[in-house]
Amino acid sequence: MTSSPRIPNVLTIAGSDPSGGAGLQADLKTFSALGAYGASVITALTAQSTRGVTGVHPVPADFIAAQLDTLLDDVAIDAVKIGMVASREVALTIRDAFARQRPRWIVLDPVMVAKSGDILVDDAGIRAVREILVPLADLITPNLPEAAVLLDAPTARDPDAMQAMLPALRALGAPNVLLKGGHLSGERCPDLLTTVEGNCWLEAERVATDNLHGTGCTLSSAIAANLARGDTLVEAVQRAKVWLGQALHASERLSVGKGHGPVHHFHAWW
Repeated sequence: MTSSPRIPNVLTIAGSDPSGGAGLQADLKTFSALGAYGASVITALTAQSTRGVTGVHPVPADFIAAQLDTLLDDVAIDAVKIGMVASREVALTIRDAFARQRPRWIVLDPVMVAKSGDILVDDAGIRAVREILVPLADLITPNLPEAAVLLDAPTARDPDAMQAMLPALRALGAPNVLLKGGHLSGERCPDLLTTVEGNCWLEAERVATDNLHGTGCTLSSAIAANLARGDTLVEAVQRAKVWLGQALHASERLSVGKGHGPVHHFHAWW
């Protein structure tokens, strides 16, 4: 009898979303949907729904360290997705943990700007992401407003401006960057992936839906899951984009909340 392929373990380090559409709940659903076992380290509790965030309760850095050390001492982690980190102390805690035991892949989704355009972290938090977490990551996945915050520059408004941002983003220390162009206007959503091998445009149709809650979390965690399963970086991003498009199309089958609903992570099953 031949043995089944090993199922990879993927870790999300993120905040909790009670509505289930973003944060670690979205990440865990994504890992499961794509055939990976999900583990989680909680960085914050939020009071949140499809209509917005009404409260945030950060987890102390020493307890985040305890979660990481206890988990990594027991479970072999193949890939990590890091979400919102709001303090330098937490960023250093994460870096120190992976200095002791680093997985093959670290994907950073630098969550710093809300859909409303509001900045979610203070200047110290932005510097922590820029100086500590970006150089730690194998891949960062900023959208255009987040890239502008990282570079302290205007937000790109067209594909040429996106391409012009890449050298400065790469100079922050991550070897690979997926710059997401969903904030551009038009019928297509052009994302720009830069790797050590060069740049490539990855386009997808713009899905006409208001169910956009957690799309950034979901895409980055899908990439992490695909990498853990053995995809190359380009394959992982391409397949994650196709899968997210299908989840967006299927989101109309859900009835969650009165605001911006979630994508349908389990569209292939129900």
